[in-house]
Amino acid sequence: MNTVFFDAKMTDEERRRQLYRGQLMVFSPNKSSLALCQVAHELAQEAFTPHDPREAQYHLPVEKYVETLATLKPRFIHHSRCKELIRDLFQEMGCDLIRTYFDVPRLRTMTHGDYLTAGLAYAFHPHRDTWFSAPPCQLNWWIPVYGIQPENTMAFHPRYWSQPVRNSSRDYNYYNWNREGRREAAKQIKTDTRKQPQAEESIELEPQLRIVCEPGSILIFSGACLHSTVPNTSGRTRFSIDFRSVNLDDVVAKAGAPNIDSESTGTNLRDFLRGSDFARLPEEIADSYDGQPPADGELIFDPSASSVSSCGDGSRLHHAVSV
Repeated sequence: MNTVFFDAKMTDEERRRQLYRGQLMVFSPNKSSLALCQVAHELAQEAFTPHDPREAQYHLPVEKYVETLATLKPRFIHHSRCKELIRDLFQEMGCDLIRTYFDVPRLRTMTHGDYLTAGLAYAFHPHRDTWFSAPPCQLNWWIPVYGIQPENTMAFHPRYWSQPVRNSSRDYNYYNWNREGRREAAKQIKTDTRKQPQAEESIELEPQLRIVCEPGSILIFSGACLHSTVPNTSGRTRFSIDFRSVNLDDVVAKAGAPNIDSESTGTNLRDFLRGSDFARLPEEIADSYDGQPPADGELIFDPSASSVSSCGDGSRLHHAVSV
């Protein structure tokens, strides 16, 4: 993990190989990423009117702010344009839409100071997504909606790319999280009491790498990278979009970044939709990652189910037997 590529001219396969080695990729805004930001911008403006969304925390009690996020975030996730724009973005980025799968985008917020750092605006401690049942080939795509600064972006901790961290991922099961953790998000205001994987040893935050790029820029990194939320001291709320992708060939081959310290169970692969037609990843492939499908009645994330119940973080749930 020693290189940041800017607007790299390479095939999707070459790009994935570099990302699986821990390198970072930054791309200039393109038509689709800017359109995705525009959707987020319009929804945020509407939700927080008459206030600037970046400064709304100074005008609203935190309970009202959480109530607003609880409406805004699912509206973005399930907006009719979002999946189409991600498909278009993949096409602009040279991905094979038949072999590229993605999960629905989330709109993230990080307010200034300690106004709200739990639940719907959870401030992520240093972590790897692989601790949260992500496959080794998962790639994370991150896009700032407004301008960002070193004081409100995200941080990478490159020394830990090859250095294991003692952590509590052994206690994390993705299906239990979907059944219990997600629906509690809107209740977490001052502190977040939900049990999530965390480091069980002190993390040396330095050296760290902070990426600052213009709105609509695209940052791509492996889910195995140790990264964290930078404490926001910028004076404004950070709004960003993120989603994840996997390549079918890499999923089948169980290729990707090395797993050096994750012991989580379950898999998030049932969340992923094919870029070409939004069809689900075949069940037998997802099943091969956990050895056992969710039991009858257990819940998994389903962004497109026709019969759903809402969760506090804007996602939706359905019974696994209906997949």
